[in-house]
Parts: sequence; structure tokens; C-alpha cells
Amino acid sequence: MSDHDGQAGRGTRTADTPPRPAARTATAAEREKARGVRRMKAIAAAFLGVATVVFLLSRWAEARGAGAWSGYVQAAAEAGMVGAIADWFAVTALFRRPLGLPIPHTAIIPTRKDALGDSLGEFVGDNFLSEAVVRKRLAHVDLVRRFGGWLSEPRHAERVTEEVSALARAALTILRDEDVQSVFGHAITRRVSARQVAQPVGALLGRVVADGGHHGLVDLVVEKAYAWLVDNREAVLRVVSEESPDWSPKFLDRTVANRVHRELVRFAADVRDDPDHAARQAVDAFLADTAEDMQRDPRMIAQIEALRDRTLAHPQVQELIASVWAAARAMLVEATEDPSSELRARATAAIRSFGTRLADDPRMRAKAEKWLADGAAYIVTTYQAEITALITDTVRAWDPAETSRKIELHVGRDLQFIRINGTVVGSLVGLLIYTIGRLF
Repeated sequence: MSDHDGQAGRGTRTADTPPRPAARTATAAEREKARGVRRMKAIAAAFLGVATVVFLLSRWAEARGAGAWSGYVQAAAEAGMVGAIADWFAVTALFRRPLGLPIPHTAIIPTRKDALGDSLGEFVGDNFLSEAVVRKRLAHVDLVRRFGGWLSEPRHAERVTEEVSALARAALTILRDEDVQSVFGHAITRRVSARQVAQPVGALLGRVVADGGHHGLVDLVVEKAYAWLVDNREAVLRVVSEESPDWSPKFLDRTVANRVHRELVRFAADVRDDPDHAARQAVDAFLADTAEDMQRDPRMIAQIEALRDRTLAHPQVQELIASVWAAARAMLVEATEDPSSELRARATAAIRSFGTRLADDPRMRAKAEKWLADGAAYIVTTYQAEITALITDTVRAWDPAETSRKIELHVGRDLQFIRINGTVVGSLVGLLIYTIGRLF
């Protein structure tokens, strides 16, 4: 009997029937599997043919008056034929209608494809996408330790760094500078505007003054003032002379200006050389009072906060903030492109260190395993329906005949052993039954 019968549901196409997809060219692997299926079908058919020939010869021998042995052979061959035909029918009914006859419950795969897809999706969801199964499997494979060991190897860490660098460059290339600069500037402005400035700065200034940290700055200012007064004597004399009355004689203006300059130079020198000078103490007191007012005086606090807002709103400040992104972007692109850059070297070292800790640190590994298990459990419990729908929808979209052909290519060769076994087992069972009948 032939295994190449008509497909299920073959008939006249209606206007609402979607067109059958065009036949595609089989791959080399599919052609090899098809040859294997045809070979096993031929072998199974040969078993049936041998059983048939033996049956006919045993009947002929019995009719010619052969001994009792012919009955045993005939019973075995007959049962083998029945087993072979029954198993041929069962195997064929999976993929098509035997002999093209509309026998109920045949062509199971083409006619029940959608139900099989639903069952497959449900089976996968219940047995593979359950939280208990996922957690047990992740605990069994020790994925975190193995991943940590993989990361700790230099060539793997360098490969990860290279891939991350490529992704970073792609992201920096796709992003528009104007959009990022706008978001970057607004984010900085919003965060700074939302924070109190006066009180933290006042507290910092108070600690600096209490610790004497400002003395170095005062020394620098006094030293610069003294040097400027010494180097710019004529400028001081000119200023003093210009401020003198019109009726004052010139020689008197000059004398007064010289005296003023000498006193200023002497005062600057005294302040520079005397750490306990009254002017220094006045600066200390002024800074301490200012720090206290910045923390306690509502009026000063409001003035400083207003100054903060005006400063942030200034166009040049916004341009400066935007330029920070441009500089950072250029630096990142350059660093990610250069395999020998310090950034990539540090990234590789950090990845290797992280992998070593994952592999060797039990506490960190336990945390990572918990995060991984929780994340996987969340995904399978939250998106189980979507994942199983991918399976069922994919199966529904398959053409029935193509689905039957694909499945037969994968399992048809093994199914032919059912026919062979049916022939052999049927013969043995038939022989056993005939023998028991003869004995009793």
C-alpha cells in the first residue's frame, strides 16, 4: 500500500479561502531527511511484502498437503500482515487520510493543527514557564558562578568591553546633541533650583572659617594687594590727585598723594606680615557673621536663592551646561573607539573584578542569584500568556499541509519502525495464539 495519499481537506477553494503559500525550495537537510523517510517506508513496506509472500506460500503448501508446520507459518504471516496494515493506517492517519478516504479521526495533524498548537502552548506554559520550574532550573545550573568565571577571563572581559563600547558609540551617534543638551541643561537647572543653596553654603563657609581654611586666600589677596600698590605708585598718586579740590596747589596734592601711597603700602605690609592683625580679625568676623546670616537670616537666604536662579537662567550659564555634554560626548566617543584608552582599560579591569567576585564571593553570588531568580520568575509569571501566545499563533499561521510535511520529515523515519515492529510483533503474537489454540 502507498503512503502518498491525498491531503486532508483537499477540495474546491472558495472565495474566502486564503491562498496557499507558494512551495519553497527544500534545504539540503530537509532533502536528506526526506530520503531517510522514503528509505524507512520502503523497508517497512518490504516487511509487509515478505509477510504477504510467506502467507501465500504457506497457504499454497497447506493446500498441497504440507505438514502441520504450514499452519504455524500461515498464522504468523497472517498476523504479521494485519499488524503491518494496522500500524500503516495509524501512522498514515497522523499526516493524511489513508487512501484519500474521509475516515473519521484521520489526518490528525492537518485537521487538528490549531488545537495541537493550543495544547503545545499550554504544555510549555505549565511545564516550562512556571515560577517553580524556573527557580529550580536556575539553582541547578549555577549560572551566576559560571558567568562570573567567564567574565573573569581577560579575553572575555575585553570582548564585553568592546561590545559595550560599540553600543555606547551607536547610542551617542543616534542621539541628537540639541535634544540631549536641552534635557541635560533642564535636568541640572531643575535639580539645582530645587535644592537650598544658602544654608549649605553658609554651613560650609562657617566650617572653613572655624578651621582657618580661608587664611591662605587672605594671604594671597594681601600679597597681591601689596605687590600692586608697590608696582602701581603712579596710578595711586593720580587717583588721589584727581580727587583733590581744584583750589589745592599741585605740590600739595603731590605731597598728600605720596603720603597716602606710603600709608597704604605700610598698611598692606603690616596686614601681610602680622597674622593677628586687626584687619585679618575683621575679615574673620565678617566671614563668620556672613556664614551665620546665610543659615539664619531669611532676608539673606532669599537674596542668595534669587541670585542662584538668576545665575542659572543666564544664557552663558546655559551655554556652559550644554558645552559640558558636548565635551563629555566627544571624550566618550574618542575613549570608546581607542582600544588602548584608559576608559576601556578601566572598564575591562572592572568587568574582570566583578566576574571574580561573582565566582568567588558567596555573599555577592547569593545576591546575584536571588536577583536573577526573581527577575526570571517575574518575567515568566507576568508574560507567560504572551510567550505561549507566540507559540499558538505561530502554529495557527502554518499551512496545514506544510505543517504535516515538516513534522513527518522530523519524526516520519522513526514512525516507520512502528510499522516494522507491528509486522514482527504481530507475527509472534499470531504464532503464539495459533500455538495455544492447537494445544488446547
